[in-house]
Amino acid sequence: MTNNDIMKKLRVALQLRDDDIINILKLVDFNVTKSELGAIFRKEDHPNYKPCGDQLLRNFLNGLVIHMRGTPEEKKAAPAKKPYRKTN
Repeated sequence: MTNNDIMKKLRVALQLRDDDIINILKLVDFNVTKSELGAIFRKEDHPNYKPCGDQLLRNFLNGLVIHMRGTPEEKKAAPAKKPYRKTN
C-alpha cells in the first residue's frame, strides 16, 4: 500500500474535503496547494499524478492528531473530568 492509498483511504473514512486536508496540514505549518493535493489523489497512470512523500503523510497524520484531539495547551485549559464511580 502506498502513501497515496493511505491518504485516499483516510480522506474517505474521515469524510474530508480538500480544504479540510489543507487546513489540517496548516496546523503543523505545512502548506500544500489544492492542485498539489489533487495530484496526489489521481490514479497512477494519470499524467499529473504525483506520489505522496513520507513528509506529507507524516505531517498530515500529526495535523490530524491536533485536529481530532486538540493541542496540549487546550487540554490543560479544559476542566478535568470526574472519574466514573459505580454506585450501588
